Amino acid sequence: MVTQVSQRAVPSRAQGSTPEPTGESPTAEAAGVPGPPGASVRGSAADALAPLVEALVGGDVPVRFEFWDGSHIGPADGVGTVRIRSVDAVRRILWAPGELGVARAFVAGDLSVDGDIYALLRVLHGASQRDLRQMGLRAVPAAFDAARRAGAFGRPLPPPPEECRPVGRRHSPSRDARVISHHYDVGNDFYRLVLGPSMTYSCARFSSEEANLEEAQGAKHELICRKLGLDRQPGARLLDVGCGWGSMAIHAARHHQARVVGVALSREQVDEARRRVAEAGLDDQVEIRLQDYRYLGGEAFDAISSIGMFEHVGSAMMARYFDTLRRLLGPTGRLLNHAISKPGGSVLGRRTFVGRYVFPDGELLDVAEVVRAMQRAGFEVRDVESLREHYSRTLHHWVANLERRWDEAVGLVGPSRANIWRLYMAASANGFDDGGLAIHQVLGVLPGPDGTSGMPPTRTGWG
Repeated sequence: MVTQVSQRAVPSRAQGSTPEPTGESPTAEAAGVPGPPGASVRGSAADALAPLVEALVGGDVPVRFEFWDGSHIGPADGVGTVRIRSVDAVRRILWAPGELGVARAFVAGDLSVDGDIYALLRVLHGASQRDLRQMGLRAVPAAFDAARRAGAFGRPLPPPPEECRPVGRRHSPSRDARVISHHYDVGNDFYRLVLGPSMTYSCARFSSEEANLEEAQGAKHELICRKLGLDRQPGARLLDVGCGWGSMAIHAARHHQARVVGVALSREQVDEARRRVAEAGLDDQVEIRLQDYRYLGGEAFDAISSIGMFEHVGSAMMARYFDTLRRLLGPTGRLLNHAISKPGGSVLGRRTFVGRYVFPDGELLDVAEVVRAMQRAGFEVRDVESLREHYSRTLHHWVANLERRWDEAVGLVGPSRANIWRLYMAASANGFDDGGLAIHQVLGVLPGPDGTSGMPPTRTGWG
């Protein structure tokens, strides 16, 4: 999970009686468990799995666990319910203890949640970070015995098809193109449903409590235009790296007469961005390309914006990234890098939910490292602004959009992918709330030979 909250808990002991046999309860033989043929779960699933739940969760939690046979653990009036729909959920967690196993069960539909998604994730995050090595010697035998009694032993199940395991050299152009496609090429209609009319997949900036999402995204784009000096230089040439569906390019061209080149790696994004540019009547000002930033060269720009793209660059490529962008700017040219950051940095690893299902190969870098890399490339860093609380609010809007039109979303991308997006966006909101995640705009300028920066003396006018 992206969140950093760690709340431990142990649910109350199993409650409820064993229901009448339905023919659905797994037998040891069906689950591939070595042992006497026909051996079945004794008592309810809740009775069998209570030690495993206690070992994984580790303290009192206000969450109800309901099992496939109707039995349950925990209070009915807590923050929500975790439904273990199949013994396969337990098997997945045994083979991939911790976050990855829980994620696979969730995506496969073996596990679901009802209730306040944010509160549930805050409570369960600590459990997802525990694995069998952290349970303690006494807890491990009880946990394995609980899984055996439930019929959960057997060969590992194949991961859900939505799981991404990229091959090739990490952050090579071809591998980057594949992982970008995995995340973004899931359908423009789905993203329009989640993001709203602005089609902007990055942190908004809410200038007032009354601002809606579209107004806040427009305010973010205007803030970036002003930080880049586009309001003082009509007709400036702007490069938008990772242009998405073209919203920043359209805003800069429409409001500041900028001449914009936008580049992106997602074919679906590029096609939709071109359509939106044409619809806005800005074909003569905006060019959208399917192009990797590494192949930019031989052009000159007055300013560069990079909004929500840097997370895909990676620490190993950071120097090349900033060097490439610096060569595209002349004296007093400015770069605005808008990216999620994390204290100490974090690679979204292969055994994490986000690393396997959302942003394969993604990296969240410490903002201090970003500033250092920009300065090494020749930029003078002039401003750093955190928008952490704004991103939580943005994500709450996106989750609300998805939940409000859930059936339509499922029709567009299927239940598994809709569940992935709901889980990752809610977990990310929690991460921004508790400070485990951050987001920064870092503004750099290339001074002229005599040190001239062209920067205004104050931030007045930035909004």
